[in-house]
Amino acid sequence: MGAGVIGTTTAYYLASEGCEVTVVDRQAGAGLETSFANAGEISPGYASPWAGPGVPFKAVRWMLDRHGPLVVHPQFNRFMWRWVLQTLRNCTAHRYALNKSRMVPIAEYSRDCLRELRGETGISYDHRSRGTLQLFRKVSQLDGIGKDVEVLRQYGVPFEVLDPMGCIDAEPALSAVRGTFAGGLRLPEDETGDCYLFTQRLMELAQRIGVRFASATQIERLHVDGTAVSSVATSAGPMTADAYVMALGSFSPLLLRPLGIDIPVYPIKGYSITVPVAEDARAPQSTVMDETYKVAITRLGDRIRVGGTAEVGSYRIKLSVARRATLDRSLNDLFPRAAKPGEVVFWSGLRPMTPDGPPIIGTTKYANLYLNTGHGTLGWTMACGAGRVITDLLLKRKPDISVDGLSLERYRWTSP
Repeated sequence: MGAGVIGTTTAYYLASEGCEVTVVDRQAGAGLETSFANAGEISPGYASPWAGPGVPFKAVRWMLDRHGPLVVHPQFNRFMWRWVLQTLRNCTAHRYALNKSRMVPIAEYSRDCLRELRGETGISYDHRSRGTLQLFRKVSQLDGIGKDVEVLRQYGVPFEVLDPMGCIDAEPALSAVRGTFAGGLRLPEDETGDCYLFTQRLMELAQRIGVRFASATQIERLHVDGTAVSSVATSAGPMTADAYVMALGSFSPLLLRPLGIDIPVYPIKGYSITVPVAEDARAPQSTVMDETYKVAITRLGDRIRVGGTAEVGSYRIKLSVARRATLDRSLNDLFPRAAKPGEVVFWSGLRPMTPDGPPIIGTTKYANLYLNTGHGTLGWTMACGAGRVITDLLLKRKPDISVDGLSLERYRWTSP
């Protein structure tokens, strides 16, 4: 259930193991919602929870800044406020360390799976393997990376702390704005790529090995019989299977709650603009993370993708002029005249966020229902690894990595 990058990779890996797979989605094809125009980063090194020490105080400042990365639209929705309170509860050093320890292994494993898949199939999706540069405009931001560096060392993630000239060496186009930034933190093993293009092409590969895509098909409800799911009601009629995988992102909770499964996933809206490159020498070569605005500027072939903003509110998709202004500002500040004027595609999508950060991957109280959802901003980063893990669990095999702490069971927490 779900034909985004998570559902499509899951289907491909299951079919590769000989399973007969049907993918059901309301859209006309694969990757047409959250996977469509995300920031384009494959960044295991930045696999970190949003909830961490100091975040509540930063959040207040961000909400008061018209170009700040956080926007909250209060709703009369108990699930929203529960998610907010649970997120605040995770803003401790202990929980940040625990949650990150659950996110980094699946993110790094997924990057390795993606490289293996690319080698086996030759799939192309405007990918580059030139790392990610987190750019700090202020000396105070650079001085505050000590804890991040400590975590990178702990998990053996290669990194480079760069002065302004080092940043320009990594991203030559920044020479046009030298003097406006204090330094950077570069993760050389991170990659970039067009998630939508990848999902579309993987769908084609999956179809070749027998996967059926039931597109333009609305999933209405799941029916259970005792301890198992018996069928899925859809606009095309009932569908039955031996096993069911829930990969509907932000919409997963809406179908699970009637079954007595309450997952704390809430939609956090993000925005992006995509613009054609005007001149290669003025454009980024990989991904530059603008730390001030929490905006990612990514090179995708002959295009630039600029993505950011965390907007907490409803499921409603509405393009915000104010959010676009922030994306435009970040791009023009760091890469002036890099994009062709007047040829901008503005987009918004819903990220399925958990309050602690890690996705929810694993079994449920129903023997044949599995969850692969809640990846937040890291769906593209974690997709291949999550698909492989679910395939192993469904086939009753031990996954290549530990999945302790990724299942729904972790929300029965008792730790401080």
